[in-house]
Amino acid sequence: MSHQNKSHLLERDELGRLVFIGPNGGRHIGVHPVRAFPITAPGAGIGIMDTSGKELWWYPDVSAIPEAELGLIEEELAAREFMPVIERITRVSTYATPSIWDIETDRGPTRIRLKGEEDIRRIAGNTLLIADSNGLQFLIKDSTALDKLSKKLLDRFR
Repeated sequence: MSHQNKSHLLERDELGRLVFIGPNGGRHIGVHPVRAFPITAPGAGIGIMDTSGKELWWYPDVSAIPEAELGLIEEELAAREFMPVIERITRVSTYATPSIWDIETDRGPTRIRLKGEEDIRRIAGNTLLIADSNGLQFLIKDSTALDKLSKKLLDRFR
């Protein structure tokens, strides 16, 4: 698929979600960009993924992405790549879901609401991504490096 033919479009909806409109006119709401090599080669390529993680579009070279689309992609990547990192879990309201978690992040203490266990996703090794009920993403870089209480609380949900 080539993006030169303008057969697809990226835009934001009224709720601020990224929407991919494919060559057939199908709308995919809540898509997100993923860099192929975020650390070693950030300009190498970017995929547009749907909410289930299926690739909808592939841009082989960041420099070839039209400016308007690149702006949306960069906004989305900035929001995703600079997410708060959970350093400690200090309390959970209940071991059933939904539950309220008191956490300490690299940006200070906060409280999040976990809708279900499926909102805790392993993304690589011991790295976890936790989505709260508002759709905010929180990162646990290494679940094995958490303190004893945090590990105990987290283990009840996985």
